[in-house]
Amino acid sequence: MATVASGDGGGGEGELNKPFTPEEAKEIIMSLQQPAVFCNMVFDWPAQHWNAKCLSKLLCRKQIRFRIGMKKPDTAPQFETMCSYIDATLEEFLAWSCGQGVNSCGPFSHYDNSKFWAYADYKYLVNVFEDNTDVLQNVMWSDFGFPGRDGRESTLWIGSLGANTPCHLDSYGCNLVFQVQGRKRWHLFPPKDTVFLYPTRIPYEESSVFSKVNVINPDLKQFPQFVKAERHMVTLYPGQVLFVPRHWWHYVESIDPITVSINSWIELEEDHQARIEEAITRTLVCAMKAAEDPTNSKAWLNPTEVEGTSHEINCQYLNGAISAYLEHNKGAETLKLTEFKINGDHGMEAPLKKRKLDIHTRTKEKKSPCHKLAMNTAEPQEKIPFGLNLIPVLPSLQDESSERGITESDVNDLVKESGGHLGKLNCTKEQLVMNKAEIPLEDSIVSDSTTCPSQPFISTDDLLDCLVNPKVISIVAQLLLQKRTCNFPE
Repeated sequence: MATVASGDGGGGEGELNKPFTPEEAKEIIMSLQQPAVFCNMVFDWPAQHWNAKCLSKLLCRKQIRFRIGMKKPDTAPQFETMCSYIDATLEEFLAWSCGQGVNSCGPFSHYDNSKFWAYADYKYLVNVFEDNTDVLQNVMWSDFGFPGRDGRESTLWIGSLGANTPCHLDSYGCNLVFQVQGRKRWHLFPPKDTVFLYPTRIPYEESSVFSKVNVINPDLKQFPQFVKAERHMVTLYPGQVLFVPRHWWHYVESIDPITVSINSWIELEEDHQARIEEAITRTLVCAMKAAEDPTNSKAWLNPTEVEGTSHEINCQYLNGAISAYLEHNKGAETLKLTEFKINGDHGMEAPLKKRKLDIHTRTKEKKSPCHKLAMNTAEPQEKIPFGLNLIPVLPSLQDESSERGITESDVNDLVKESGGHLGKLNCTKEQLVMNKAEIPLEDSIVSDSTTCPSQPFISTDDLLDCLVNPKVISIVAQLLLQKRTCNFPE
């Protein structure tokens, strides 16, 4: 089958066929259990021409919000709560990123582009193009087996050199990412390595679990278990589409002066379970952080969350999530504790990352057509047609450690300071890097308790890290379901 070269937008597009039919692409996505890059699937999408200059014309000087961060080699993650925010046009962004005079840069004139980066991230296209909705058809996820899915179920990301997203996992769905302009480097870690990423829910965002580790410049003395995380790294080029499976951790950075990408979260069968877990987490975080400091929600609430919600609303959300889950699983056998999966194989439905229940106290979201897949139709992983048009994202090699931010001296220092071993592990430095064994639940909950030996007290955030640990929340969700089914039998 004739195709364009990998990553090439290509000429003579009318004569070319795509390497996979929509049905084949969907089946691949259903089968994949690791990240992979699709090539030569979007060369006929009108949105392939949506570079920043094109978008600035389409938006007609409309202002959008940019997140401003500092370019600095810090070992701490630069969370969104630590950034500045401005409203500006794409024309002003382009002038600033190109180093034009401060008078043409508007709000950007206060920031030196050699010291700061800017990111218009996580913008739903349906809101960006609210006055020009016809262009939403230029994004055609139907080519990947999701008929009717276009820009209405997609988000836009426009960044300058150095713009990045802190390492996190998405609570809902899997992810398809279309790179339009420039290159982005993705650092990915599998769900099984969650404990090594030191998960936290502060800052709080409903759909994201953040890592305490700056994965490109980690502090191994504070987070020693991170050396065991299995990094997968890929540079995404224009014209390529990255598939990110459910619950894979990812840190994303722009490595060109201007980058543009479009993504869509595909809702999965497990999201019914995830909404219960997220409801429990929200209830605990809001209750404890609001009690700690009722007037300062911006210190712990991610800017993507409009406001902290009351305990009454959060309880309504929790009950709604449980009811929806039970309704969805109506007729199934009574669930056992082991059946409530933490990381299961996935089936699919449809749309957005921020999928909240439609209860009267919340803003209703426009729902997209449902794309449900049978869970038993996926082919085994070994039958996936990897090649020039589907490139697996493999674990990074050990000799790439300097590019990843972990040097051999870091590991040597860590081994030396721990008396030749790390925690309970008595192993060589090669084993420190390569050992990927899971540690027990009790260790995963207190895995960073040794990082602050002189800390005089346990903080609210320390307590929350234990209470809303993903494994703990999964167990609590199951117990609540059992209580509900026992109190209200069918």
